[in-house]
Amino acid sequence: AIEALFMRLAREKCRTLVFTITWRDYMLNFGKVNLTPLKRAFVALPLAVLPALAPALAHAAPVPVDLSGWVENGFKGNNGAGTWTVQAGNDSVLQSINGEPTVFFEAGSNAQGTTLRGTIKVNTSGDDDFVGFFLGYQDGELNSTAADFWMIDWKQANQAPATVGLALSHVSGDIRNGGNADPTFWAHTGTVNEVQRATNLGSTGWADFQEYAFDLLFTSTQIQVKVDGVLELDYAGSFTDGAFGFYNYSQSNVLYAGITEEALPDPCDANPPGVGACPPTEGSVPVPGTLWLMALGILGLGQMRRKRA
Repeated sequence: AIEALFMRLAREKCRTLVFTITWRDYMLNFGKVNLTPLKRAFVALPLAVLPALAPALAHAAPVPVDLSGWVENGFKGNNGAGTWTVQAGNDSVLQSINGEPTVFFEAGSNAQGTTLRGTIKVNTSGDDDFVGFFLGYQDGELNSTAADFWMIDWKQANQAPATVGLALSHVSGDIRNGGNADPTFWAHTGTVNEVQRATNLGSTGWADFQEYAFDLLFTSTQIQVKVDGVLELDYAGSFTDGAFGFYNYSQSNVLYAGITEEALPDPCDANPPGVGACPPTEGSVPVPGTLWLMALGILGLGQMRRKRA
C-alpha cells in the first residue's frame, strides 16, 4: 500500500522524482520532488523509517573458505597437539590424532558479522571425546595469561568429570599458568566457564560416522549455533572480535568440510542512523514511527476532503 501511494504521488505530482532503493540515494533525490507543503511534510517525516519498509536488496552470498593459509595452536604453546591436513579444494580439513586441546584458524582474521556453515563428521568408532569450534579467538590465546574467547564443544559420551553433549563456554583468564587441560577444558572449570547447554543436544552425543551440518552466527552481541538446521544455542552478551576456528580435544579422525562464510547484512543498509541496530551518528535525531503514522493520517484526510470538494 505504501509503495502504491508513492507511485500515485509520482504520477500525479512528482514527475521529476527519481525512485531509488537505497537510503542515501533517497535522501539525495528528495530535493527533486515537486510536492505541495503538506505532501512534502508527509514524505519527509518517514525518512528515518523508510528503509525498514524496503529492506536492503544487497546481501552477500555464501563463499567457500580457503583453509590453505590457516594455522594451528596447541594448549599452553604445545603447537602440534593436533595434526590438521587441508583436503583437496581447500575448504575442508582433517584432524587426525588424539591430543590436547588444539585449534585450527586463520591468524589475524575477525569473524564477527558473519555466518559460517559446513559439516562435521567423526570417521572412527575408537573414541568419544570433544569436537567443536572457537569464536573470537586471537593467535596464541591457548597459551595466554589473559584469554578471552568462546568455545563450542561436543562430547560423545560421559567420561567423568566430562559431560556428554553440546555446550557453549567462555574461556578467559590465565591459561598459561592455570590448570591442566584436564580438568579445565575437560570438565569446564577454572578458565573455562560453561554458560549454556544445547536445547536438544545438551545431553546427547555425536554419533560415529554421521555427518552433521552446522551454522554459526557471530556478532558483537549474539552467538547462535544450529545443528542440522535446528537452533541449539542462542546466547546474548558482549563479545570481542577474533577468528573462527575448529576445535578438537582428544578426538582423532574428524573431518570439518564444505566450509562457507556469509557476511551478515549491515544494519545501516536497512535502517537510518539511530534506528534498529544502526548506531546513531552525530547530530542524527530518529523520527518516531508514530509521527510517520500521523503524517499518513493527515495526508489521507487531505485526499478525502479534496475528493469531496
